[in-house]
Amino acid sequence: MIAALVGVSLALGVGLLGAAAGLDRDRAYYPVVTIVVASYYALFAATVGSAQTLLVETLAGAVFAALAIAGFRRSLWLTAAALAGHGVFDFVHAGLVANAGVPAWWPAFCLGFDVVAATYLAWRLRTGRVRAVADGMIPR
Repeated sequence: MIAALVGVSLALGVGLLGAAAGLDRDRAYYPVVTIVVASYYALFAATVGSAQTLLVETLAGAVFAALAIAGFRRSLWLTAAALAGHGVFDFVHAGLVANAGVPAWWPAFCLGFDVVAATYLAWRLRTGRVRAVADGMIPR
């Protein structure tokens, strides 16, 4: 429970700091956050030295990174979906991948972060504070 609350708080902090500093005016901000978030399970696999687990975690992370990049290129709504989807992944991760490097508290922390970050981005998009598509860009 504490890990989830820390994840929620950190996501709010990242979102608010990004907005206050003007970082989220650059459409790359939330896709980069998503790519970083998606990389941690591979990092945990690398710490225990399992090549098979590292491959599985890298492939899973690549899916979320691809969605984040598609969101950057087409619409940041895809990036919000990638963050929310990674939250679902956190919830079911232990049942899908045996990764001994994942700290026991990590899935709850990351789930809290991902869901709140996705919600925050969706709110910023919905209110027009962040543009889903760059000026002059035609979503493809």
